[in-house]
Amino acid sequence: MAVFVLDQQKTPLMPCSEKRARLLLERGRAVVVRLHPFTIRLKDRIGGETQPLHLSLDPGSKTTGIALARNLERIDLETVRERLTARRAFRRRRRSKNLRHRAPRCHNRTKPQGWLAPSLRHRLDTTLNWVNRLQRLAPITSLRQELVRFDTQALQNPEISGVEYQQGELAGYEAREYLLEKWHRTCAYCGATQVPLEIEHIQPKSRGGSDRVSNLTLACRTCNQRKGRQPIEDFLSNQPERLRRLQSQAKAPLRDAAAVNATRWALFERLKATGLPVSTGSGGQTKYNRQRLGIPKTHALDAACVGPLTALHRWNIPTLTLQATGRGRYQRTRLNRFGFPRGYLMREKRVHGFQTGDRVIAEMPTGKNAGIHVGRVAVRASGRFNIQTATNLVQGISHRHCRVVQRADGYGYSFTPIQTEEARQVG
Repeated sequence: MAVFVLDQQKTPLMPCSEKRARLLLERGRAVVVRLHPFTIRLKDRIGGETQPLHLSLDPGSKTTGIALARNLERIDLETVRERLTARRAFRRRRRSKNLRHRAPRCHNRTKPQGWLAPSLRHRLDTTLNWVNRLQRLAPITSLRQELVRFDTQALQNPEISGVEYQQGELAGYEAREYLLEKWHRTCAYCGATQVPLEIEHIQPKSRGGSDRVSNLTLACRTCNQRKGRQPIEDFLSNQPERLRRLQSQAKAPLRDAAAVNATRWALFERLKATGLPVSTGSGGQTKYNRQRLGIPKTHALDAACVGPLTALHRWNIPTLTLQATGRGRYQRTRLNRFGFPRGYLMREKRVHGFQTGDRVIAEMPTGKNAGIHVGRVAVRASGRFNIQTATNLVQGISHRHCRVVQRADGYGYSFTPIQTEEARQVG
């Protein structure tokens, strides 16, 4: 993988290979600035020649793919919808239960043009935050964005046209791409993966079924031919659990499509505000580039395939996955399985100079946890911490044996290898 390089004045230079970075560190010519993404700073150089680098983005509802050209590492960015949902549940409980009165604050607020809900603004702010970070780590010269539009009316009724748009539920996108995401690229009837999938009507058109996206699913050729024009209840009569799951998933809302629609232009305008030239590409162009070059589908590789592309080298390197973990919570208690408070959390964030989320190295000389442990720390008031390593959770580590290597910045980091088609078949 490539390593970000800064000069003596922290100006970004061209990234280098792992071997070269190791030699610079061993010879004392560089020091480590960050572990994730791995960045070094040269101690004996100011300035240098750079080459054009393109930062490409594949924005999504839950995960946004970010890729840097010129053999740099790719990044997956995951959002935190679950935490927003939990916070909303706590707020509703405070307002509905017999607690202190809290007057509603929504009646005296107006929504300006371009207003986004907090969950959508979180997606936008997190993506822009990492665009700005990468600009400080690499000499980026231009930006690319996949500007996808989900026509949710056409998703519900592919044959819609003309004035029917004024009478639909919402207001296109490739329906096949939407179905692939909705059904997780698996056959709805047998669960087969890594096989060619066909669009299938859950209730056959010969029995009154429509072309609405809620009546469409994906099936392998064998299941599609075996089902024929049977009603779904008859075809899956001996699999009631699969039938129930299929029917519930078919009615899933177009929440992800609406999230992408709401943020795509806001992200484009924010990218233009960086001062760098911004170009766009369509979802169909990204898919064409990926299939033409024989590249598997991931969020990061989709970002690398955005826009005009002739070749993509060394794409099968591990992906750095970022997950927004936050910098703390307002919750002052933990809950038991019935939802009642259990104990109280300490109000101080730092204990003996450590904070939950810091990446530390613990060197235990003796005891059952003897050895070297590297991972994220969870602090305790007693001074005996827990360390989450890549493989397990180590508990009861004294703060005296810990050393900080990177402070918590609100994100969790992990590496995900890219699996080729051959590797999947072997696995």
